[in-house]
Amino acid sequence: MEDGPEPGPGARVTQRGAQVLDGEPDPNGTLRDEVDDLVAAWRAQRPDLDVEPLQVLSRVSRLARHLDLARRASFANHGLETWEFDVLSALRRQGPPYQMTPGALIRATLVTSGTMTNRIDRLAEAGLVHRKPDPRDRRGVLVNLTGQGRVKVDDALADLLRRERQLLASLGPDEHRTLAALLRTLLAPFDALPPE
Repeated sequence: MEDGPEPGPGARVTQRGAQVLDGEPDPNGTLRDEVDDLVAAWRAQRPDLDVEPLQVLSRVSRLARHLDLARRASFANHGLETWEFDVLSALRRQGPPYQMTPGALIRATLVTSGTMTNRIDRLAEAGLVHRKPDPRDRRGVLVNLTGQGRVKVDDALADLLRRERQLLASLGPDEHRTLAALLRTLLAPFDALPPE
């Protein structure tokens, strides 16, 4: 077997080179995981219910847990909390001069005004952002990413992408694109809803 990427958390590589998360191929070589066992158990116990949604959404839920662990580990390696990365990356994605109003940051990160004020204060104390007057609004301020903040968020993003590639290592390029398209179709109606 060729050397490939290291298996992700809780994964091992089968003889055919596929990563298996918490599962094993069944006797005829079909890949199985814990969700297969969960669905089979519910079908046996509640044959009156259609448990087919579990086939997709239980896997999405389990994958989200693996992704959350990878994100936390990646950010911790760079001295960041998840919320810090969220704010810094929102600023970084703007391009030079890497600045946004607090209101725009609230919309980008989906937190309350009080929470964002606290987050900006803490990031400013750490030297990762700074405030400056908004020339278009005498009462307003702009939040700018500092050089240190940019380096930190860039390094954390590179680490995160390496870990995410490991999570997706069992998919080929066509499967990757197909899965992305299917998830987009599933998620788009939720993204179109107004924030609560």
